[in-house]
Amino acid sequence: MKPAILLLLVPLALTSSGLSAMPPQLPSSAHLWRQTQRTDAPSGTASTRFTLVGKFLKSPEGDISNRPAMVVDCVPGKASDHNKGRFVAASLLIGTNLKIDYVEPAEIHGTSYYPKVSVRYRINDAKDEEEKWSPAADKASASIPKDWLKKIVRAQTVDITVAEEHGSQIVMKFDMPDPVSVEAACNVDEREK
Repeated sequence: MKPAILLLLVPLALTSSGLSAMPPQLPSSAHLWRQTQRTDAPSGTASTRFTLVGKFLKSPEGDISNRPAMVVDCVPGKASDHNKGRFVAASLLIGTNLKIDYVEPAEIHGTSYYPKVSVRYRINDAKDEEEKWSPAADKASASIPKDWLKKIVRAQTVDITVAEEHGSQIVMKFDMPDPVSVEAACNVDEREK
């Protein structure tokens, strides 16, 4: 067999066996809130978790296998006290230790300082804004305030910048999907009724 024919057969064999050099592209429907149902074993309370996966525009240092994600936990209307869905908590999952600043509280009672993560964000290419969020115990994620979630739920895109523990910037982008399912389940609609 001639070498040129052999070189043509190797790529053909790889693609026909399911192996390819390029990973498959995600369909446009990949930008959606993925919904999972959970039940707390001790209390029996049902909850809904919404997860939105984003992408790194500037990745963390080191080997990060996961993409960034926003996670929102809610109690559905039937299980909540006022027959509407109820927001429980939200987190920004990054997967690497974040830079934590210790912020002096407005009123000092002893020597307490609060750990905070500086978060800079831009909604729909508007002007950058900055907030301080509470880090999670794992220091690789931060708690998203409900007020911030209300701001972004109807956005088209959200860019978020945080710092790693060594100071390098991490930049993430989230393409925001239709908010109807999150608004209904979590009662986080920006418009007050």
